[in-house]
Amino acid sequence: MAAIYHRVALIGLGLIASSMALAIRRRGLADEITGTARSADTRAAAVELGLCDRVYETAAEAVEGADLVVLCVPVGVMGAVAEEIAPRLAAGATLSDVGSVKQAVIAAVGPHVPEGVHFIPAHPLAGTEHSGPRAGFAELFENRWCLLVPPEGTPPEPVARLRELWEGMGAHVDTMDPAHHDLVLAVTSHAPHLIAYTMVGVADDLGRVTDSEVVKYSAAGFRDFTRIAASDPTMWRDVFLTNKAATLEILGRFTEELFALQRAIRTEDGAHLFDYFTRTRAIRRGIIEAGQDTDAPDFGRVKKAGD
Repeated sequence: MAAIYHRVALIGLGLIASSMALAIRRRGLADEITGTARSADTRAAAVELGLCDRVYETAAEAVEGADLVVLCVPVGVMGAVAEEIAPRLAAGATLSDVGSVKQAVIAAVGPHVPEGVHFIPAHPLAGTEHSGPRAGFAELFENRWCLLVPPEGTPPEPVARLRELWEGMGAHVDTMDPAHHDLVLAVTSHAPHLIAYTMVGVADDLGRVTDSEVVKYSAAGFRDFTRIAASDPTMWRDVFLTNKAATLEILGRFTEELFALQRAIRTEDGAHLFDYFTRTRAIRRGIIEAGQDTDAPDFGRVKKAGD
């Protein structure tokens, strides 16, 4: 496959960026990859793994001459990073990101984007509970969705080019309005993560259940809660603070549903519980039929050594 970009600069070299680097290399989607990370250990690991052709100490150095720059840092620092790299961005380049919140990223990054640079926010709906450059793998984006959120007035050519890159890495691509994106992700990702953190916290606080019992007798449901709750705490702190309105709206709806289920259990309303579980089971089947998970007992997830 012919290269889509000459030079791709990855700012931040964690799970998403390392997976992008491996997928880009495997498919020949760029002539060259540069990168940077705040941590010297992360930069050293990226060099050891051969993720980038060159790894720099600063983001400003890494973006020099790049025709695609991707911010792969927590959403809370994207504005500061954009301000740092703005003077070094090449005319005609595309600036993108991989954050799971879009309105806050656009508000933070947008003011720093120079004239002639195309800012196209993006969000690959892919990830694992693991983090860091060693967690990446080239297949991470295969059969997953990547949402592009181009601002109004963005020329079609850079959007099509970025779409081609994500499709080349195996993703399905769609475009979405930023406010709608944040609401959709509050339903499908942000609120579920907060609920998972809460459930694991409840188990930790419940004095009548020992730590050894929580580990020893974890059934599939609790195991999956703990998998989600193992996600990067910095990233999720920033997600909840920057997508506050949508997350609180969905949590309010969740609380109403939870109260209704509590009432059904208290009053022994079996018909309500059966109907509710039947409806939610159908949603789960729809996720499987859409190819976004499997019906395997372990949800199709393959354990890595040490898990």
